Amino acid sequence: MIDLKSYFSPLEEDIYQKDFNWESTQFGSLVGSYNLTEFPEFKFFEIAVFSIREFEGSDNASSDQKCKIREALYHLHFETMPKICDLGYFKLSENRKDTFKNIELVCKELIYQGIIPIVVGGGHDLTYAIYKSYSNLKKSITLTSVDKKFDIGLKDDKISNQSFFSKILEAKPNSLFHYSNIGYQSFFVSPLAVDMLSDLSFETFRLGDVSSNIKDIEPIMRNTDFLSFDISAIKHSYASANIYSSPNGLTGEYACQIMRYAGLSDRLSSLIICEYNQLLDKNGQSAQLISQMIWYFILGYKSRKNELNPNVKNCIKYTVSFEDEKNEIVFYKSNLSARWWMGIPYKKLDNSQLDCYFVACSYSDYEQANKGEIPLRWIRTYNKLA
Repeated sequence: MIDLKSYFSPLEEDIYQKDFNWESTQFGSLVGSYNLTEFPEFKFFEIAVFSIREFEGSDNASSDQKCKIREALYHLHFETMPKICDLGYFKLSENRKDTFKNIELVCKELIYQGIIPIVVGGGHDLTYAIYKSYSNLKKSITLTSVDKKFDIGLKDDKISNQSFFSKILEAKPNSLFHYSNIGYQSFFVSPLAVDMLSDLSFETFRLGDVSSNIKDIEPIMRNTDFLSFDISAIKHSYASANIYSSPNGLTGEYACQIMRYAGLSDRLSSLIICEYNQLLDKNGQSAQLISQMIWYFILGYKSRKNELNPNVKNCIKYTVSFEDEKNEIVFYKSNLSARWWMGIPYKKLDNSQLDCYFVACSYSDYEQANKGEIPLRWIRTYNKLA
């Protein structure tokens, strides 16, 4: 176990003085905070919040002022709250490579201990450092990015918020089982990039598709291990504290709904919200929105059903056969949560017998199969397992 305290700086005094400002139901009264004399016993917590003010790979800027997001979050009320600690500010190294390595080590330790890190960035390229923590754990994962672009960049680009995803694709060993993008905007994205991701059996969802049916995002989150949320995906009028913001994008309501789905996901084990530029947040509205997004994540987390995979003994099983009478898809609907999964057969490494991989899906996938069409989510997952 690493000495976690050595990687962090404490919070400002007026934040952690619990009997000074906070009501008993406010986040500031309920959270275990890193103050000048006491570091939280993190192993006793379920979620760990901390800030990383690292923007070297971004055109957004850092600020040494008191974090407006934290200030807004600490005022929010909870009926009940899981055990959450605030580890404070992540210490940056003189060498950027060392900073990324330290982020990797800290997130690895938290994830290994079963604690969800909620990271407030920082540039979007910090996603790479957190992804590497899963590689360090030898864990294959699904990464979901809420972003208006794919951030693939060019082959020789240094790692930045415009190129980090290509570094993830090139990383050895590669721990990326699946990738989903939510909310990309077509005029910011090359059609060649869309085709490339499709050829890799990855998923991409245009902003219009998300806005027209936000409920389709729920099974994506249920399949996600690591969520990376770039606030440039949010419309400028809702989150203006970002140099990359656009007139189009997600509404604040949809951003919060996505975060609630993320919290509900029993699989999701880490989260970063990035590209917040405090220097641009003159009225604090972006900080308010991000704090409310975190609130919705916690709300979802409190309602988790312990359904990482479906308990087939507590599910209604539906078998859909196709016209060739050779192929079929088995669906499972949970009696506990009414959520859906598909079973996808695959051979074990020793090729001795077939096993079943469960992928979260929606009722619309079941309806599509009943029309004789194989759901694209089934095909993509099968291709990865074949």
